[in-house]
Amino acid sequence: MERDRRTELIRALKKLAQGRPNDGVKLAFLGERGLEEIDRMDLQALAEFKCHGNGAVEVKFIDRAAILLRLLELEREDREGGGAAELLRAIEGGGEP
Repeated sequence: MERDRRTELIRALKKLAQGRPNDGVKLAFLGERGLEEIDRMDLQALAEFKCHGNGAVEVKFIDRAAILLRLLELEREDREGGGAAELLRAIEGGGEP
């Protein structure tokens, strides 16, 4: 069960790391006329979006480098046998992880 969850998490992280910021940029220039387009946009790469009173728009995207580093860590844990968390659970449970 936990293995399935881990696989699902890795798949989601990979999808985020490969996401394109195009629609996030389009959103910054959309204006009120194009609000119906928002539902069709892929905004996964968008971490934060702010419209300021002076007309300025602030767009922040997810940190791909951090996601890629986390994926690298997860891959390393898999190669090394599951990582410290699984070892601790095994010790506490007195048996196999």
